[in-house]
Amino acid sequence: MSSRTVAALRARLRTRLGTRLRIGVRWKISAAIALVGALVAVALSLVVHNAARVSMLDNARDVQDERILYAQRIYETSGRTSQFGMKIDDPAMPKELLSKVLAGRRATYVADDGGGVPDIWAAVPLSDGHILSLHTRFTDRSATVMRDLDQALVIGSISVVFGGCALGVLIGGQLSRRLRKAATAAQEVAQGQTDVSVRDAIGGVVRDETDDLARSVDAMADALKQRLEAERRVTADIAHELRTPVTGLLTAAELLPPGRPTELVRDRAQAMRTLVEDVLEVARLDSAAERAELQDLMLGEFVTRRIAVLNSDVRVTVVHESEVTTDPRRLERILGNLLANAAKHGKPPVEVSVEGRVVRVRDHGPGFPTGLLEEGPSRFRTGSTDRAGVGHGLGLTIAAGQARVLGARLTFRNVTPAGAGPDDPAEGAVAVLWLPEHAPTNTGSYPMLQLSDKYRPDKYRPDKHWPDKYK
Repeated sequence: MSSRTVAALRARLRTRLGTRLRIGVRWKISAAIALVGALVAVALSLVVHNAARVSMLDNARDVQDERILYAQRIYETSGRTSQFGMKIDDPAMPKELLSKVLAGRRATYVADDGGGVPDIWAAVPLSDGHILSLHTRFTDRSATVMRDLDQALVIGSISVVFGGCALGVLIGGQLSRRLRKAATAAQEVAQGQTDVSVRDAIGGVVRDETDDLARSVDAMADALKQRLEAERRVTADIAHELRTPVTGLLTAAELLPPGRPTELVRDRAQAMRTLVEDVLEVARLDSAAERAELQDLMLGEFVTRRIAVLNSDVRVTVVHESEVTTDPRRLERILGNLLANAAKHGKPPVEVSVEGRVVRVRDHGPGFPTGLLEEGPSRFRTGSTDRAGVGHGLGLTIAAGQARVLGARLTFRNVTPAGAGPDDPAEGAVAVLWLPEHAPTNTGSYPMLQLSDKYRPDKYRPDKHWPDKYK
């Protein structure tokens, strides 16, 4: 395997780890506390172990020094060498100890051969020129004490590590929960819920850097909301001021003599008027001041009748009929905009299906642009070139805004053939309107006065309600 191939594999591995390996704040803090605790425990264990060993060896050397003095007195008075295992001119005496005794000094020495239990030596020069020495092994009791101490230090170190992990999980978990709450609240703000406060969402009595982050996010959201509101007011004011001159222009165009130039002027004036009305409608929807007038209706029957008026070439399929509570005018506006978008940017046939509370509008064109699928409808953006060229991008924006007023959800997706790749062309675009199960009272909507069938245009039948003489 070449070096270039190995480098490529390493780069791919780093990329995968960088994109897939995700460690939470809780575990990072826990690992950091556990690592610091382990280092501190090991350092303290080593210090305590060495201090205890040095102290016990010093005590053993003091005892051996007292024994060599006692043995020296016995030898000089009686000449006996049977006490404490003392020897004269022992050849096994360590060289370091021998050099000190030859210098005329009484000395002790610890000989550690690596076996774990050292030898304690003591030697003293005699008046006859010989050297009296004795040595004993480190006491078993002291070695047992050292083993017990080492075992206690190991157990203590392990306890410190696990305790640090538990403390890290506790502290990191609290911080992680606050960050998740802040992220959730920020996501809700990004979705348009302007009454959400990140600081109130995280709660808590103890203040930390998370509160500073929450206050900064709230301040940023307020600033953006004020800026958007100012832009919305400017847009609404401009559109409102344009309504009067555009209406006058359209009226004046009606007075022009017949001809091709007149038709062009009327067409452009009407397009400008439609644009102004759409901009005003978008501004009203953005202000969240719109309220739905709710009414009970059979969804399949309503969609069939209204689409027959809007576009008779569209085929409607009612898979499952359902009664819904919604605003008929706004629902018709959504359907009209979806059909207009399909007619402008898609290809026939355009199909509409109703299944319960779900309405689907599909065309067989090149599909929705990627930006619309990822970010949703945006004003004055018509997407890619294959679905652009006509319109201002306000139709789907208005449809999405009206759906929010109804408490409904409007989604967009493309139809791709089975086994198609991400770069393969789509076989059509589908807009799906999900009406709510219950009346959207959270939008501030209010029900309409329910009239009898005789006074309801959608259910009024002359052959049923008129007197016989008028049939």
